[in-house]
Order: sequence, then structure tokens, then C-alpha cells
Amino acid sequence: MKQAIFFLFFFFLGCASTDSHRTVPTFSLEELEKRTFDYFMATMDTVHYQVLDRYPTRTFYSIAATGFGYAALPIGVEKKYITRDRAAHIALHALRQLAALPQNATSDASGYKGFYYHFLDLKQAKRYKDVELSSIDTGLLMAGVLTLQSYFDRDNPQEKEIRNLADAIYRKVEWDWMLNDKGLLSHGWKPESGFIKHDWEGYNEAMILLILAMGSPTHPIPDTCWANWTQTYEWLNFQGEKHLNFAPLFGHQYSQAFIDFRGIQDDFMRKHSSDYFINSRKATYANRAYCIQNPKNFKGYSENIWGLTACDGPGHKRLTINDLEYQFDGYSARGASAKYVNDDGTIAPTAAGGSLPFAPEICEPALQTMWTNYYDQLVGEYGFKDAFNLTFSPKGDDTSGWFDPDYIGIDQGVLLLQLENHRTELIWTILKKNKYLQDGLKKAGFLPTKNKNKLDHEE
Repeated sequence: MKQAIFFLFFFFLGCASTDSHRTVPTFSLEELEKRTFDYFMATMDTVHYQVLDRYPTRTFYSIAATGFGYAALPIGVEKKYITRDRAAHIALHALRQLAALPQNATSDASGYKGFYYHFLDLKQAKRYKDVELSSIDTGLLMAGVLTLQSYFDRDNPQEKEIRNLADAIYRKVEWDWMLNDKGLLSHGWKPESGFIKHDWEGYNEAMILLILAMGSPTHPIPDTCWANWTQTYEWLNFQGEKHLNFAPLFGHQYSQAFIDFRGIQDDFMRKHSSDYFINSRKATYANRAYCIQNPKNFKGYSENIWGLTACDGPGHKRLTINDLEYQFDGYSARGASAKYVNDDGTIAPTAAGGSLPFAPEICEPALQTMWTNYYDQLVGEYGFKDAFNLTFSPKGDDTSGWFDPDYIGIDQGVLLLQLENHRTELIWTILKKNKYLQDGLKKAGFLPTKNKNKLDHEE
């Protein structure tokens, strides 16, 4: 009898152990990509076809997340997550609704002069509170619109209408209206106060914005605007990497989720014998090196737990943990560069994921480690939650940590697109066929690299 009891005890113990191992699915890029794609299918509503800014918290729609959501549709087709007919149906209705949203100078429209407000409310997809008419978010939305235009290229009524609608929506944007006297694009406009004082200058996520603005056949900005912008660049050494600095990694990722900069250079990059792809690779390595160095001694940072970018945080709180004082932030543009460091111990998986094409040898192990080590707290049905902070401890006991309950649409978007660019170059290939984007690159002075071998082997 005792032998039987011992046998059953160890039998069930073995089963429990096996089950506990099965609770963490084996990490794969395929599994991560499918779950991340599902975010957009779950959070794009079926009335306005806008994508939620975050989920499960429901606040408002994000036009930039919507642009990423549009670009997700070709990925879904090529990965056989959805049929081409289903994706075309969604794309057609999405563009119809986008074109129909009210555009005027009043404070409760959805947009004005072809631009759209940064966030739209959940009821009518109109301006959320007093947010700005956003130039960069409109640029990311238009990048998604043009992805649909170039992908749905078949000769049938549904795909023809997609192309025509995309064309009309893009042509309607009055990019030149957003240009100031310095030849720089404004961050945005509000009906109550006019143009925002901040301009797009310095290297950042706005490459896609300028290129689409220059490529417009109806309201282009002058070709000289690219040189105006690059004159504000800073080429600096950070963590042993000489490159064009921008502290949060999203600035190196967003434009390159849509544009393949390998083997092409503008005047600035020709002078530095580099290109924007190589620059993002160096920025990714520098970001990781800073986290490994971990000058503020945050918990958990290592060679495979790293990644600073704009993301959620545990909240604006000052806490004493193990007799040390820490200042934590909520949503913030975290990052590290030669002139700017914003680091409160918060890591975002999208930082490594969005850099997969640039440095897969360090980015994939980081994603795998975060997935495996913190699966129960950090991973859900739509892939990685937005961020986590192992140092933060409201109890002051150095054991609890903080894990974001939300996904954020723009972070999901760059992760999804870069996953697929790394694996098949899909979005890059689609937009190489888009006349407007390619015209913008030409007007910015991009030419094929002359000394390609040097670039290929540069580290």
C-alpha cells in the first residue's frame, strides 16, 4: 500500500513538473509574429477600421498604429494567417472609412488638409480631446496606406478601388502647408493655437515623413528640405560606435520598417562612408552595450535583457528600494546616446524586436530570453506586453517588479513589420514598387552605394 502511495505521489509530481514546463511555449519568431499580427486583427474596429492605441486598456485610436495595422494586412496574406480576399475586404473598407472622416478646421473633425489628429475618439473617430494634427503620425498612416496601394495590384474591382482610394488619400495631404519659413516641417497644428513651435530637426523617426512629403505629386515640399534637415544631424561616438545618434531605438526603426536603406546613401551618409541601415545596426549595439554596462545598477540588465525605447513605465514615482532612491516614469522616450540618457530600469521588447533586421545575432537571443524567463508576466495572446521593470518594487522588497498589463499599437507595429522584413523583406519589397516613395528618395538625393563591399563589412 505504501509503495502504491509513493508511486502515485511521484507520478503526479512528475506530471505537475511536465505541465509546468509546458506552460512556456518554445520561443520562435513564427509564434511571436502570429501573435503580434493578431493584435491588429483584434484591435482594428469594424466601423471606422481604426486601431486601438493600447489594449486591453481602451483609450482612443492611434492613427500611427492604424498605419502599421494597414501594413500588417499583406503580412497576414503572405503568412497565410488570412486570405487575400479577406485582407482586401478589410483594406477596402478601411480606406473608404478613412476617406470619409470629416476634414475641416473645426476642433471636432478627424483631420484637416489631409492630415489627421494624433488620436481619435472611440465613438466617432474624431479628434480626441485637444491633441494635435500630427505630421509624423500622418506620415506613418500614409506609409500604411501606400503599402496597401502597392500590394493590392490585381486587376479586379476590389483591388482597383483600394489603389484608387489610397492614391486619393495620399494626394490630399498638403505637406507644404506644414512647412515653416526655415524649410522645416512642423510637428503639428491645433485649431486653437496654430502650428506647434517644435520643428522636425535632428536625426529621428521623421525620415519617412520627409520622403513622403517630397514625393507628393500634388503638395510636395522642396527637395532642399532634406538638406535643411540633415544639417541638424549629430555624428557622435557612443559606447564605441561612431554613428548618427538618436537615443530611443524607435527613431532608428520606424522609417526603416517601411524603407530599405541598404545600399543607398544621401549626401550625409556618403560623407561618412555609411548608410542608415548600418547606422541603425550601430545604434542597436550601442543601446545594448549601455544596458550591459548598466551605470545605474538596475536589476536584470544583461547581454540578453536590454532595450531602451519609447514605452510604458511603472509610473511617475520616487521610491526607496534597498536603501537606494529611484525615480520612475510612466510613458517616456527612454534611450541612451552621447548627449541624452533616459533610463529608469524599464525594458521594452519592441526595442530588440524592432532592430531584428539590423542585428539579428543579438536581437533574437534577447527576445528568446525575455520570452522564456518572464513568459507568465510579459507574454500574452498578442505576444509581448509593452514593457517591464524588474527594479520597481512598490513594496520596497526588491522582489515584485513591474510588468505592463497593456500592449501598445505602435510598438506592436514596428515589431511585426521588422519581424517580417528580417525574415522575407516583404514590406521593403512592396514599397520599392511605390512610385511616390521612390520619387521622394530620389528627391532627397539617395543614390546606390558606390563602395558596397566596404559598407557590407563595416561594423
